[in-house]
Amino acid sequence: MIKKRIINTAAFLILLLTEVLIALYVHDDFIRPYFGDVLVVILIYFFVRIFFTEWPRLLPLYVFLFAAAVEGLQYISFVERIGLAGNAFFATVLGTSFSWWDMLCYAAGCVPLAVIEIIKYMRNQKEITP
Repeated sequence: MIKKRIINTAAFLILLLTEVLIALYVHDDFIRPYFGDVLVVILIYFFVRIFFTEWPRLLPLYVFLFAAAVEGLQYISFVERIGLAGNAFFATVLGTSFSWWDMLCYAAGCVPLAVIEIIKYMRNQKEITP
C-alpha cells in the first residue's frame, strides 16, 4: 500500500507541476484551455488515490461529476456572486466561464482513468477466481 501511495503522490506532483507550468507559461489556444482541463481531472484522481489506494472503483466517475459541478458553478457565475472575481487564485481555481468544451475535456481525461479501473478490477477478479 505504501508503494501505491508513493506512486500516486509522484504522479500527482508531476501533474501539479505540469499544470502550474502550463498556467504560468503557456498562453495559447489549445494546450492551456483544453489539455490543461484534461490533465486537471487526472491530477484530482491521483490526489484522491494518495489517500484511497483501493477504493472507490468509481473514482473516475466521481472526479468527472466533481469537475462538472465546478463547471456548473461557472455557469451561474459563482465566483462573481461570492465576491471573489477580483481574486486571481479563486478565479483561476474555480474558473469564471462555462464551456461545454471543458466538460468534454473532463470526460476525455476521465475515460482513460475508467479504463485503468476496469483493467484493475478484471485483474483482481482473475486472481480471485480459481
